[in-house]
Amino acid sequence: MSGVSIIGEREQGQDVRTSNITAVIGLANIVKTSLGPQGLDKMLVDSIGDVTITNDGATILSQLEVEHPAAKVLVELANLQDKEVGDGTTSVVILAAELLKRANNLVKNKIHPTTVMAGYRLALKEMIKYIKSNLTVKVEDLGRDALISAARTSMSSKIVGSESAFFSEMVVTAMERVKTINNMGKTKYPVKNVNILKVHGKSSKESMLINGYALEMGRAAQGMPTSIENAKIACIAFNLNKFRLHMGIQVLVKDPAELEAIRQKEMDFTKDRVNMIIESGANVVLCSGGIDDFALKYFVEAGVIALRRVSISDMRRIATATGATVVTNLSDYETSDEKFEASNLGSCSLVQEKRIGDYDHIFFEGLAETNCQTIVIRGANEYFLDEVDRSLHDSLCVVKRILESNAIVTGGGAVETSLSVYLDDFARTLESRELLAISEVAESLLIIPKTLAINAALDATDLVAKLKVFHHASQTAEDQSKKELKHYGLDLINGKCRNNMIAGVLEPAISKVKSLKFAIEAAIAILRVDDMIKIAPKLTEEDKMRLAQQQAAAQGQDFF
Repeated sequence: MSGVSIIGEREQGQDVRTSNITAVIGLANIVKTSLGPQGLDKMLVDSIGDVTITNDGATILSQLEVEHPAAKVLVELANLQDKEVGDGTTSVVILAAELLKRANNLVKNKIHPTTVMAGYRLALKEMIKYIKSNLTVKVEDLGRDALISAARTSMSSKIVGSESAFFSEMVVTAMERVKTINNMGKTKYPVKNVNILKVHGKSSKESMLINGYALEMGRAAQGMPTSIENAKIACIAFNLNKFRLHMGIQVLVKDPAELEAIRQKEMDFTKDRVNMIIESGANVVLCSGGIDDFALKYFVEAGVIALRRVSISDMRRIATATGATVVTNLSDYETSDEKFEASNLGSCSLVQEKRIGDYDHIFFEGLAETNCQTIVIRGANEYFLDEVDRSLHDSLCVVKRILESNAIVTGGGAVETSLSVYLDDFARTLESRELLAISEVAESLLIIPKTLAINAALDATDLVAKLKVFHHASQTAEDQSKKELKHYGLDLINGKCRNNMIAGVLEPAISKVKSLKFAIEAAIAILRVDDMIKIAPKLTEEDKMRLAQQQAAAQGQDFF
C-alpha cells in the first residue's frame, strides 16, 4: 500500500486494463455494423437537433461525445486514418479493438504486457514487409481502369454505391486534371484543388464535373457583365467601403461648409483605390470584405465583374491557380503612397456567371498556373448532399494516394486473410513467447472478413475458412496459377469467394499499411497503461464547509 495519499480515484493493474479495453470494444461495436458494401448507416442527432446520417467511421466517432480516455485514443485513431489516407477509418477501429481484446486475454493468462507488445511490433514489421513484397501490384501495369475500380470500391459502402460507376469516372478525371509537380520535382495530386459544391434539386446522376473553379455567389451588381474572356483577376483582402477615420481620431471643424468637403474626401479616397485597381488592367475583382454601392458604380461603368465577401480560403486557391497575389493593403512601404501593380493580377481564359439550381455561381475556367476542378453535386436534401460530399472526398483521397504511391492491393478481406495465414506460419518458426502474441495478431486480422460477411447476412465461419484454404494454397504451392489465389477475397453479393483483382475490388496499398500501423500503435499505447489516476477537482470554500457539516453530522456533533 502506498504511503502517499491521493485526492481522487485510482485504478491499477488488471482492473484498469479491463476498463480501458471494455470502453474500446464498446466504441468499436458502434461502427462495426457500418463496415463494407452491405454496412448500415448511423443517424446522429446532436444537442441542438442537427441530424447527420452516415456510415463513415471517422464522422461517426467525431460526432460522439466520448469521455473515456482510452476510447478517445480510438477517436483520434480514426481521425488520423481519415487525414492520412481518407478511407479505411471503420476497419482500423475494429482491428485495434480486436487486437486489444486478444492482448487482454494473453495478459490474463500470465503473459507479460511487454512480451505482448514486442510480439505485436514484430508482427507489424513482418506484415508490412509481406504486403510490399507479395501483395502489392503496380498501377501502371493495370492502367486507368484500376483507378476507376479503386474509386468504385471506396464508394461501394457509401450512399452513392448504386451510382459508383458514374461518380468514379468523375473522381478519377478530376484528380488526373489537378496533377502538379512541386519544387522537389515530385508529382502531386492536391485534393484541395477539387472544389465540391452542393446544390439542392434534381437527382444525383445529374451531378457534373466542371473544368475550373466555381464559387457559390453572384456578381455584386446586376449591371456587371455575366462573362469575361481573357480575365485579369485582382484579389483584394480589405474592404472597399467608404473610408472612415480610425477610432480615437477627432477632427475639429470651425466652418460647417468644410463638413461636406470632408465627406467628399472620404468618398474620393475609396474612389481612388477602385480606379487604381481598374487602371492596372483588372477586369475581375475578388474582395474578401464589403464593397459599398457607390464603389460598385465605378466597377459597373468600367465593365468589371466584382465579387464581395469571398472567403479567404477560396481567394487563396484562386490566387494560386491564376498566378495572382492576394493584396492586403495598397501602401508602398518605400514612398508611403498607395498603388496597385499590374504584377499582382492573375489570369484565366474565362470568368462567367451561371445559374445552377436556386443560386448563381461564378466559374473560373482555363486557369493560368494550376488546374482546378469543381464537382457540382445534385440531390434531394441536405443529409443526402452531405453524405455524397463525404463519399466523394474519401474517393478523391483514395485516387490521390494510388496515383502518388503507384501501388494497389485487393480488397474484400484478401489482404487480411493472406497476412493471417502468413503470420500463423511465421509464429511457428519462433521459440520465444512472442509467438503467442503473433498468433493472436493473425487471428485478430480475420475480424475484417468476418465482419464483412456478418454485415452481408452471410455465414462468416464458412466463408473465412474457404478464404484461408485459398490463401494457404497460394503461399505453399509452386504452381504460378495457384499463386494467383492470393488475390481471392469475398464476393458479398453472391456469398462466395472470388478473385477480387479480376472483379476490380481494389484499395490503395498505403491504406492497408497505414491502418495496420495505426491499429497496432493504438493497441500498444492502451496496453502500456497499468495505472489510471483521476484527480478530484479542487474543493471550493462552500464544498469544504458542506463536507465539514456532513462529517460533524455523521459523528453526532453540532457543527456550530
